[in-house]
Amino acid sequence: MINIPYKDLDESSKEMHPALQFLLVLAILLVALLIGTAIGLGIITGLYGYNTFTAITESNLNVPNAIPALWILQLTSTTLPILATPVFFAYVVVPVPQQYLKSNFRFPWVLMLLVFAIMFISSPLIEFLSNINAKMVLPHFLQWMRESEDNAEKLTNAMLHMDTIWQMIFDLLFIGLLTAIVEEYLFRGCIQTIIEKWTKNIHVAIWITAILFSAFHMEFFGFLPRMMLGVLFGYFVAWSGSIWTSVWGHFINNGTAVVITYLYQHKEISISPDDQHVFNSAGYIISFIIVLFLFWVYRDIALKKKPVQA
Repeated sequence: MINIPYKDLDESSKEMHPALQFLLVLAILLVALLIGTAIGLGIITGLYGYNTFTAITESNLNVPNAIPALWILQLTSTTLPILATPVFFAYVVVPVPQQYLKSNFRFPWVLMLLVFAIMFISSPLIEFLSNINAKMVLPHFLQWMRESEDNAEKLTNAMLHMDTIWQMIFDLLFIGLLTAIVEEYLFRGCIQTIIEKWTKNIHVAIWITAILFSAFHMEFFGFLPRMMLGVLFGYFVAWSGSIWTSVWGHFINNGTAVVITYLYQHKEISISPDDQHVFNSAGYIISFIIVLFLFWVYRDIALKKKPVQA
């Protein structure tokens, strides 16, 4: 039997090796995704016809009701399965929900202000990594990855088309907040906890989880910046002990993209959300230094409240 030094661990979770936990989470996620896709197929076929379903899965939006069908498929085949996986695992399989979901609010609220600052001040660093990523050249046999990302971007742009402020608010809640909650529950709540138990090293767990988080999105040309965001989110949770610090950071990242896209579409700003050359070398260096300092402050405040090994 593996002895894991967690005070609130019960006997059932002690008897399950982290490797088995990890495989079970992957299996639950796969089953949930398949069931969710089947449900989406049934709903879309019943409402709009099977041809609409096949069209949006092929990134063809030139069919009636393509956009509402796309939203239905996103909710049933992706969002809800990603949420159901950690909740089912934490409440039914282990079951130690607080340990694997970390949904408590027992942390100094000044940390939320620091997360806010870190997310905005880290923008140059994220852009720097995006620029590196964009310069990577794929070999010919991997060109399908570029085509896949182009199709995914086409669908995302369709979902981010906002004619009114009410559509912007809807996207802000769905793409900004709900997506942040479900992904953080799965990755920083569940998977990061499992990998920390497995490796006995929180830093290794954070980086491995960040790599898996980025790979899960299947977007090669956004891999490095998304991985770095995963690292930021991982440390937010590791030091605060609460998933809501990373949810807040994730929401700021997603929500900012939604708001900027809306403002750009309505010609309120001239900077496109796709621009990757807003900052210069001095901006990258200054951003890096300030982010390191803010992380030190964040860690110092968080660990005074909740001492952990880091």
